[in-house]
Amino acid sequence: MNSRKLLIRADANVEIGIGHVMRCLALAQAWQDRGGDVVFAIAESSAGIDERLRREQAQISKLDVVPGSADDAVRTARLARELQADWAVVDGYHFDSAYQRFLKDAGPQFVIIDDYGHAGHYSADVVVNQNISAKESLYTSREKYTRLCLGLDYVLLRREFKAWQEWKREIAPVAKKILVTMGGSDPENITSAVLRAMHLVDIDGVELIVVVGPGNPNGEMLEQEAAGSNGLIRLCRNVTNIPELMSWADVAISAAGSTCWELCFLGLAAALIDVAENQRPIAEALGQDGAGIHLGSGHTLSGDEIAGRIRPLMLSPAARSYMSERARRLVDGRGAERIVSLLQESKDSAPLSADIHTVCL
Repeated sequence: MNSRKLLIRADANVEIGIGHVMRCLALAQAWQDRGGDVVFAIAESSAGIDERLRREQAQISKLDVVPGSADDAVRTARLARELQADWAVVDGYHFDSAYQRFLKDAGPQFVIIDDYGHAGHYSADVVVNQNISAKESLYTSREKYTRLCLGLDYVLLRREFKAWQEWKREIAPVAKKILVTMGGSDPENITSAVLRAMHLVDIDGVELIVVVGPGNPNGEMLEQEAAGSNGLIRLCRNVTNIPELMSWADVAISAAGSTCWELCFLGLAAALIDVAENQRPIAEALGQDGAGIHLGSGHTLSGDEIAGRIRPLMLSPAARSYMSERARRLVDGRGAERIVSLLQESKDSAPLSADIHTVCL
């Protein structure tokens, strides 16, 4: 019997970052853990992303197309047929209603991973929105057969987080270990603004680890800042051990993208900066829940504002302990397994019925 195949269509570049590909990697790993094979269809990427996918035993098929175009849909559907893929997965804001309609009419069952109802109408067999702000009202315009898997039960965490399932965080009296991570690209170099703000905090013995993503165009500038810090700033590039860095840290200063769910899983007190409009609802919801603090928009925040919010958090073990407990209860790390179970069980039984209206909350 041929191995089950999963086709994933996602891109990564400086503008959109690497989050779409990396959360799809979590789904790919869960599929592989059940004995299946995975092919990534990619139109835009980087050497670092390609290397990571190959290390994970995923095949890569390069598409010479404009992402989200009609040609993209044709090529993706053709590739799904050639592979005899059990399912296709698409993740990206350029996969609109027309793209979905073509892909559905072309035959493969497919999943779209979404964040804010960007497409208008949804023709996918399954819509996954892993965010705390996910709600059914975002998807009122959908086909009758479309299943919705919404909320934090479907957070996609990669395999490296599994070993930390039962790990317990210790809360330091004063937070001196700070993790800074502004996403896979950070084209506006908000990382540097955060580093300048940390000079204003005025707490002795602070150490910073800065995660520099594979799409970050500001590496040389950040290297210079680290070199002038007398060893207080350490840069980590193309990180594959992010759970270890999160376990080391007492506080994270992070972009409010998919990294939020990794921080929650490890119970790390986080100060969140929205670097894109669609990140704001996530940061606000986590702030309202007590699982993080929302610093504001990276486009308007000043160094004084960042330092003024971070310093009290660093000095309050009670605040960090509360935040850690609130965050940890939100994400159990089994989202990818739940989605793969749904896909494989649906394939084993029958195609998704036209009269199914399931919201997996």
